[in-house]
Amino acid sequence: MIEKGKIGVHQFTILAILFTIGSSILITPSGLAYTAKKDAWIAAIVGNLAGLLLVLLYQALNSRFPEKSIAAQLEEVMGKWFGGIVSFLYFCFFFILAALVLRNIGDFITTQVLVTTPLQFVHAFFLLVVILGIRNGLEPFTRTAEIFLPWVFIFFFLMIILLPTQMNLDYLHPILGYGFKPIIRAAVPLIGTPYMELVVFLVIFPYLNKTKKLRKAFLFGITIGGTLIAIISLLSIIVLGDDLTARHMYPSYSLAKKINLGGFLERLEVIMAGIWFITIYFKLTLCFYAATMTLGEAFKMKEVRQLYLPLGMIMVVLSIIAYPNTSYFLQFASKIWVFFSSTFGLFIPLLLLVIPMLRKAAKWFS
Repeated sequence: MIEKGKIGVHQFTILAILFTIGSSILITPSGLAYTAKKDAWIAAIVGNLAGLLLVLLYQALNSRFPEKSIAAQLEEVMGKWFGGIVSFLYFCFFFILAALVLRNIGDFITTQVLVTTPLQFVHAFFLLVVILGIRNGLEPFTRTAEIFLPWVFIFFFLMIILLPTQMNLDYLHPILGYGFKPIIRAAVPLIGTPYMELVVFLVIFPYLNKTKKLRKAFLFGITIGGTLIAIISLLSIIVLGDDLTARHMYPSYSLAKKINLGGFLERLEVIMAGIWFITIYFKLTLCFYAATMTLGEAFKMKEVRQLYLPLGMIMVVLSIIAYPNTSYFLQFASKIWVFFSSTFGLFIPLLLLVIPMLRKAAKWFS
């Protein structure tokens, strides 16, 4: 194994929570409200249920190939050469995903926080922090996640406590007023991001100390993360309304701006920004780590740390050219990404389960 560290099931649950929240907590409510209108929060729940089914798929793969990463699974099922080619394609998927997450960070900072700062500088600085975070391996990184997770919950519940004066429950009515079809249409892009992207954890499974409790830990982590996304979508609707939520690029950030207690405690958007910086950092780091590890395994490397800097430099460039503007990204995320990610997050994992079963059946009949 390239990675020598081991993590516990509890730490794995924390990574699952942070990864699921990731960039979705800031961006997702807008897309859900655009399609599902007042029922955006229901669409978030439907997406989470689909995500739990994907968790069962990945757990079944882990049970079928214990202590083997996705690259090793591909090589065993598809052979050395073809499996190596598909492993490289997984590296490309993880790498592109990391670049898109990095671009989300850059767009947010340069449009909402530091509007005169060059995008390239923001990307390079944030990616440097990511590289510093994983330079010593997976174990120290996950211990850091344990420290930051309580702060995510503190910031989140603090915002919920401070928002009630701005809420208007009339914005929720009528529930299911447009039927189930818009809810399903809204849930499909959510399945692509973040739930199809959970295939990243197939890289981390071999480095777990206890795998017997993995299914419960994974399901629990995804449920918690999905619940927070549903809650922030619900809050966006009852505070901003579905129309305003759909028109905002970062509705949950605008939501935090609405906090106003007595005219003296207001404009606490730093709370939402704090949540997002923490969760997206861990999502980006996991994607970058998975890409590096998959590339190292595909080429049988004994050490991957020397890849961090060159891959980081390539990623900064890729994140700039990945999409020309925000409108392009919204179209790509809502209509294309789910089909792209389903190739790696659904169809290939299903093949890894089905092919050995077909081989067994062929031997039995022969």
